[in-house]
Amino acid sequence: MILFPHAKINIGLNITRRRPDGYHDLETIFYPIKINDALEVIRADAMSFDASGLGIPGKAEDNLCLKGYQLLAADFDLPPVSIHLHKHIPIGAGLGGGSADAAFFIKAINTELSLGLTAEQMRGYARQLGADCAFFIDGEPTYAFGKGDEFEPVELDLSGYHLVLLMPPAHVSTAEAYRGVKPKPSEASLKDLIKLPVGEWKHHIRNDFEEHIFISHPVIRGLKAALYEAGALYACMSGSGASVFGIFDSRADLSHLEKDNQVFYGV
Repeated sequence: MILFPHAKINIGLNITRRRPDGYHDLETIFYPIKINDALEVIRADAMSFDASGLGIPGKAEDNLCLKGYQLLAADFDLPPVSIHLHKHIPIGAGLGGGSADAAFFIKAINTELSLGLTAEQMRGYARQLGADCAFFIDGEPTYAFGKGDEFEPVELDLSGYHLVLLMPPAHVSTAEAYRGVKPKPSEASLKDLIKLPVGEWKHHIRNDFEEHIFISHPVIRGLKAALYEAGALYACMSGSGASVFGIFDSRADLSHLEKDNQVFYGV
């Protein structure tokens, strides 16, 4: 079975408080985009995992797909499978690529081995692998809150716009992003703010990571400015970075940025 895990962007991201357990409460809008990995899962005589495409940091045995297999194997008598992951979603980008791979692996195993799991059950397994992982089970526009793993569906359709995503030669770790954040309550809920015209979002919808990330990574700040200079209705860093996206009402020419950055059109 071959599936194509997709990335997501965060439209706004508010860090509202530090929790007693050390995590942070936040609110954000997850929106699926059309940048994909490729994941093949087949029955095999022995368990194996290999990857191609972009280099994946860390040890292969720590990959979230294998951790997903171990979670399911604790509850089901699973046969060995062969996993091949072709990595195309930029890493360290705030696009949720690793979480998407894990969620799609759970969906693949559920189908390939006829486990009969419901979407809610699959989300339950996925939540154990990462705060945003469960989003990718359904992959529909979602208001996320709590630690980022509590969801409500939202009505949001950007298909009439042109989305462009820029990935600079930079990497922002989640630890770095949270180390500099200053939690503060939201003045208005993102559930309400996204109902505003997209052209007004830049005045109301923020990403709380940007303030300090832009200081340590000025190239990211520069790309956001470049998107607005090119005519974006709204531009924002996705998640904790390093990618930045822009929403345009017509196709934009950003060829001058392609030499030093990855540019994804029509995502």
